[in-house]
Amino acid sequence: MKNLKGACIFAQSGGPTSVINASAAGVFIEALGQENITKVYGAAHGIKGILTENFYDMGQEDMKELELLKYTPSSALGSVRYKLKDASVDDTDYKRILEVFKKYDIRYFFYNGGNDSMDTCNKISKYMASSGYECNVIGVPKTIDNDLFGTDHCPGYGSAAKYVATTLMEVNLDAKVYDTGMVCIIEVMGRNAGWLTASAALAGTKGLGADLIYLPEVPFDMDKFVADVKDVCAKNNNKCIAVVSEGIKFADGKYVGEFKASATDLFGHAQLGGVCNVLAGVIKQATGIKVRGIEFSLMQRCAAHLASKTDIEETFRAGREAVKAAVSGETDKMVCYERKAGDKYEIEYKLLPLELAANTEKQVPKEWITANGTGLTEDFVKYALPLIQGDAKAPLEDGLPRFAQLKKVLATK
Repeated sequence: MKNLKGACIFAQSGGPTSVINASAAGVFIEALGQENITKVYGAAHGIKGILTENFYDMGQEDMKELELLKYTPSSALGSVRYKLKDASVDDTDYKRILEVFKKYDIRYFFYNGGNDSMDTCNKISKYMASSGYECNVIGVPKTIDNDLFGTDHCPGYGSAAKYVATTLMEVNLDAKVYDTGMVCIIEVMGRNAGWLTASAALAGTKGLGADLIYLPEVPFDMDKFVADVKDVCAKNNNKCIAVVSEGIKFADGKYVGEFKASATDLFGHAQLGGVCNVLAGVIKQATGIKVRGIEFSLMQRCAAHLASKTDIEETFRAGREAVKAAVSGETDKMVCYERKAGDKYEIEYKLLPLELAANTEKQVPKEWITANGTGLTEDFVKYALPLIQGDAKAPLEDGLPRFAQLKKVLATK
């Protein structure tokens, strides 16, 4: 709907990243300069902040602090994992959201997240339309998993990939200083798509990569894994570095680490982790060689000190583009990146219908995985290398990063 005039609200959802706040900065700074946007709100803890009427007046923040959001990791407003039921099953939450939107004259809604978040965004957009309430809804993507459909890559992926590749290079140097053997098994995030694990291949371009890389796109075979490790050790003085996705699974679809996943999140996903320790035990028993299981864990998504400048700049602009699209009349869309043809890396921004982005996972192309299933081809390197370029960090105070410090003044009506 064009020429809408009213307030906007922005919320963050799902797992944080080192650059998710760059999207927030883009949305807030752009929205504060738009004539048709009368108030700019930031919801505390995603959709829950709207349901509980707990959100902040972003117009009360200092511009300096909003700029610092670009270099501040994690979700500055707080995140959430909250699944909206279909309105046809239970419309209680939707009625409440509509009530809040009307109360605060919210005509623009921006939701920042991954697959499940885009599903939430789509559901709200459809409900507002069916209720006859004019509100433009735009999804702002983010996920280190890089698995959102319709976009060349996702905000947050480049920085997380840079962390994985850099830290792998450092581990490689450390693990091989002794004249005794050691196997390192490194676990990287990624449930059903191995994009982040694949980024380990970037370290290989500097001669400090992994010997073996296992993605969830290829069924995992424990016997083959043991044989692969033994083969590398036989050629390399009993030294081997293997990088595995937390989501690797056997041919029957069961996750290797599933027996550790006694809990699930609110979307019903098994909470994975500890795969490296499972495999470390298997290799120790099979070879007798010293084994270390290393889980990169939360560091993958909060390492702002290794953030990609390209990632930050693209993510900041994605936030701005979301606001521009909404003000121009677009709704029920997600901002996407499209890579331009040619040798020089460039992207342009486009919009994708939310229903296409929601709950659709994009996996690593099979042709980018080597025939033996333990590495990546040059095509992947050409795809990922441009995404990790440049250095951009928060300014230092007393030798430590100065992250954004928001006032978080509660909105009132």
